[in-house]
Amino acid sequence: MAGLQNPTPIPDEIRLYDGGRMLRIAYPDTGAAELTAEFLRVSSPSAEVRGHGQGNEVLQVGKEDVTITGIEPVGNYAVKLIFSDGHDSGLYSWDVLHEFASNHQALWQSYLQRLQAAGHTRKA
Repeated sequence: MAGLQNPTPIPDEIRLYDGGRMLRIAYPDTGAAELTAEFLRVSSPSAEVRGHGQGNEVLQVGKEDVTITGIEPVGNYAVKLIFSDGHDSGLYSWDVLHEFASNHQALWQSYLQRLQAAGHTRKA
């Protein structure tokens, strides 16, 4: 039918490893992606990070050592990630996770550029 878009793939596996520093997301047709806890934390879809509109984003710094301490399902459409720094207000929908998995490199480079432009550096 014209006008219908392909639905966002639903992961068939979401698993923590490396002591909560990495999240593996596997999709039935497109394979798996591995995302760091730091990336997921600084890219959180929460209002605390994204603000309440364009231009209100809050640059997250000093998150190199953060880990994911828990994953909670939210209905049939998202998960809530709980981070070691206490952050737990972002709902990572299937759309958001797929966007992160598909565009990880570009999104990470954008974050690093914003960090540098603000005069911050990451710990090694």
